[in-house]
Amino acid sequence: MDGDPELISVARDLLADAERIVVLTGAGVSAESGVPTFRGHGGLWKEHRPEELATPEAFRRDPRLVWEWYAWRRGLLADCEPNPAHRALARLALALPGRTTPVTQNVDGLPHRAAWEVAGARDPAPALPLEVHGALHRDRCSGCGSIAERPDPVDATSAAALPKCRSCGALMRPDVVWFGEALDPEVIGAAFDAAAVADVCLVVGTSALVHPAASIPSATLAGGGALVEVNVEPTVLTPAARVSVLGPAAALLPSLLDQVAEP
Repeated sequence: MDGDPELISVARDLLADAERIVVLTGAGVSAESGVPTFRGHGGLWKEHRPEELATPEAFRRDPRLVWEWYAWRRGLLADCEPNPAHRALARLALALPGRTTPVTQNVDGLPHRAAWEVAGARDPAPALPLEVHGALHRDRCSGCGSIAERPDPVDATSAAALPKCRSCGALMRPDVVWFGEALDPEVIGAAFDAAAVADVCLVVGTSALVHPAASIPSATLAGGGALVEVNVEPTVLTPAARVSVLGPAAALLPSLLDQVAEP
């Protein structure tokens, strides 16, 4: 049964009793906002070969083609909005600042937007996730590494029109981790540090197949914490979960988390 009330109650109690919580979200959360996934039915990798579009080699070979694809993806995301799952997670992190660490494998920026939306006049920082695979809404210089938080629209009609770094003049690139690249050690390190001391790791909408991020729940388990999973189907993490609730995150998380986030 999707969203079994007894399982939701057990999961809620575990989270309410936790002193420290780490939350790991994956593509399934954003799929409910209309963001296409990469590995599911109709995923983006069904139409494009990753080695042609999402590697450093591809960018060196044809930066215009790579930027054309990423500009198209940004256009898709412009039509997507945070869903109730993103907002429920933001409310939890804002209600328990310093006790909840949001971590996302997604690059769509929707958790970031939800944090600002829910925070209102408050500081959104506690709800801004560790983005272990980067974020599409930022540019990064391929030379000096400087970040453009609010980049201009990309003109990919020619190589000459592509965005350049204002500091060093090198080509800008999307601030995402491409295949063959290492994750930012500070970001992934902070995620594992938070997981290692968490009483509960809440895993939402991920198949737990992409490492090293998929190993974050294992750090909580190794430290004696519990795993709570919310997903539309069982995953490789399900046997290790204290509670696994089946169903769509947008429907389940408000019910699961809003009472935990109450003052």
